[in-house]
Amino acid sequence: MAYAARVVLDSVSPAGVRLTTLEVTFPRFVLAEFNTHRVFSRNSASSRAIPTNKLIQRVLDEPAIPLEWGRNKAGMSSDEVLAYEDGVAAERIWLEARDTAVERARQLLELKVHKQQLNRLLEPFLWHTVIVTSTEWDNFFNLRCAPQAQPEIRAAAVRMREALGESLPAPVRIGEWHLPLMQDDERSLHVETQKKVSAARCARVSYLTHDGTREIEKDLDLCARLMIDRHLSPFEHVATPSEDDGFRANFRGWEQMRKEVEAPVVLR
Repeated sequence: MAYAARVVLDSVSPAGVRLTTLEVTFPRFVLAEFNTHRVFSRNSASSRAIPTNKLIQRVLDEPAIPLEWGRNKAGMSSDEVLAYEDGVAAERIWLEARDTAVERARQLLELKVHKQQLNRLLEPFLWHTVIVTSTEWDNFFNLRCAPQAQPEIRAAAVRMREALGESLPAPVRIGEWHLPLMQDDERSLHVETQKKVSAARCARVSYLTHDGTREIEKDLDLCARLMIDRHLSPFEHVATPSEDDGFRANFRGWEQMRKEVEAPVVLR
């Protein structure tokens, strides 16, 4: 894996408000910084859901490694990198830490420790893919594309900004929906089915199931479980234009499907 950002779906409302969904890949060790931006709706694959052996193979084959090795100083960011020889040594030590984490994870696996605990040992060395949807990007780019930002999140943010700059949003009318990860041959499905399928795929961060297939019924089953268990963040990516450009939740000019799902049931 590598740093990447691509536009999944780009829409603009009649009021002129642009809503964009991106798929972004970066090292998991900067996920916390990404998650501080509250105007973003986001979902990403949890390390708790992936078998440990698969994660071990990932960190052995394609470990996430810092882009540069900054020299220690006061403050949150460095302005000088280590000399070449020291940088090589730092990368070697980082990978040795990876190897130790893998060894300890395997030992815990032999003890039959659940992956929700032992997979955490591998997280500093994992790549991470996120589905993120927003109407507001400027503050994120101002902070995360700046020279003082951590290099790894800056690399992701620059790619996100470039992807947005190269994309042209498609008009979405009042009553229509922004439906990430729906495929062209699925547009004939009933709109309520499309909304549920889109939300489920955003939860999974892929239009494919974990078995590597595309199955509408499994998407609908997942959507039902999300509703029952009140895992509602995936329903934020699916949205319809508002009449004006005012804020609804964390989107401007768009109404999220989450509002429908959260609506109380009136008993008669």
